[in-house]
Amino acid sequence: MVCLFQANKVHGQFGGLSKKLLDKGTDMVKGGGLSGILKQPQAISTSFEDVVRTGSKPPSFVDDQKPQPLYLLPKAPLGGFKLCAGFYEMTNKSYCLHAGTRGPSTGDGYMLAPVLGPKHDVVILILKNAEKHPNVSQHSIQILLWAIIARTKFADFGTDIKLTATTLLSPQELLMLEGGALGVLPANMMSKAKDLLPPIAQRIFEAENNIRQLAASGNASYQEMEKYAILTGIVAQPDPNVPSGTWSLHPDGYYIRYFPSGYSITRVQIYVPQELIDQKPGLVYDAPNGIACPANVGSQRLAQTNEPLNPDYSKKLKIVCNP
Repeated sequence: MVCLFQANKVHGQFGGLSKKLLDKGTDMVKGGGLSGILKQPQAISTSFEDVVRTGSKPPSFVDDQKPQPLYLLPKAPLGGFKLCAGFYEMTNKSYCLHAGTRGPSTGDGYMLAPVLGPKHDVVILILKNAEKHPNVSQHSIQILLWAIIARTKFADFGTDIKLTATTLLSPQELLMLEGGALGVLPANMMSKAKDLLPPIAQRIFEAENNIRQLAASGNASYQEMEKYAILTGIVAQPDPNVPSGTWSLHPDGYYIRYFPSGYSITRVQIYVPQELIDQKPGLVYDAPNGIACPANVGSQRLAQTNEPLNPDYSKKLKIVCNP
């Protein structure tokens, strides 16, 4: 069960800062009305309704083939990998983009979806730029992403989160963090909000409110933020219509599927037909441009990266690749 902040606990932990943020949240409610705040779009709004299931394939689609390491394909100048015909696999860093939901569980089916929402551009930039800054930890990047999807204003970020943001984004790109931000809503306002939202939306809205408070505290740990971002407890049954390992048809014509291990690690497989490469040479797989989206409504959508985990560059591709 997600623990909820009580107003006196918040004040005791963060002192004057919490009062400032609570006042900001209260002023927003007074200025636009609570219903107006609830109608604001999520920073990343992708849902399973955005998945294009046309052309999808069952899990057994290429069971007779053995995948080659995706990370051994040539790198594209603007990020990602130049695709050649064949079957490829990579275990990469991934990130939670849906606070207040459960992590992936055994049997969950994930399919490709576009990155949608007011903050889609800056989230993609962070994921692409992170590859150029290996000194920035995955935990630090996840904290920044949680702050963004919780609609925290950049000016309210704690020092560590600001440092991560300024390392990964240029001054011009940092401006993309400003619009659509919220203050921290006090307990009485949260209670009213819960009356206006369905149960799943209640949990997400409340988790985001708690994360905004933590993001501004300046001393919140990854574990503290994770406590509100990731739900625990009874896991919903997987959608039988979208079993684990279902293949999505990418808009560019190749096939892709996802096998998450928690929210921070995802094994991605890609199958590229020879006839596709014959017709469309120069195709690139650039992971941050897509989200692994769960058919299970209560699970997390997962941002993908071009960063392999534990790659073995001593291996060689067993195919002739001339992209």
